[in-house]
Amino acid sequence: MNNLPPDCSIGMLLGITHRKMSQQLMQRLKPFDISPEQWSVLYQIYQAEGLNQKEIAAKAVKDQPTTTRIIDLLDKKGWVRRVNSPQDRRAYLLHLTEAGRQLVEKTLPIERDANHDFVKGITFADIEQFRQTLLHIHANMTESEKQGETD
Repeated sequence: MNNLPPDCSIGMLLGITHRKMSQQLMQRLKPFDISPEQWSVLYQIYQAEGLNQKEIAAKAVKDQPTTTRIIDLLDKKGWVRRVNSPQDRRAYLLHLTEAGRQLVEKTLPIERDANHDFVKGITFADIEQFRQTLLHIHANMTESEKQGETD
């Protein structure tokens, strides 16, 4: 049942909901020994192999240190491999191993089912309106950050 305070702020409600979604997805991914945070980075590499770590961090919306930590772990588990960049000897490009590719392909339906379950009973129109509202809030925050930089 809903035990949230009736005056719960949007930020608090988003945080609570995000944590609950992550916990539920974590339970579903547990048999595969991967967390939602790790899965999101692995999935970005699956979507666009051959990108560098900075590009993957941007796509996964994670900071560089977090991305480094996750990639190190994915590498240790044998799911990704680093290839030296021909353009920049200091950088490396990220690729999935066969085991990493198989893991994404096995777990992608689990992630999609979880997302489907999270929005069951909500109309497509309501989901789309919610997405647009979140994008608007995000744009407001981005604009506010830019104004803070110029003050």
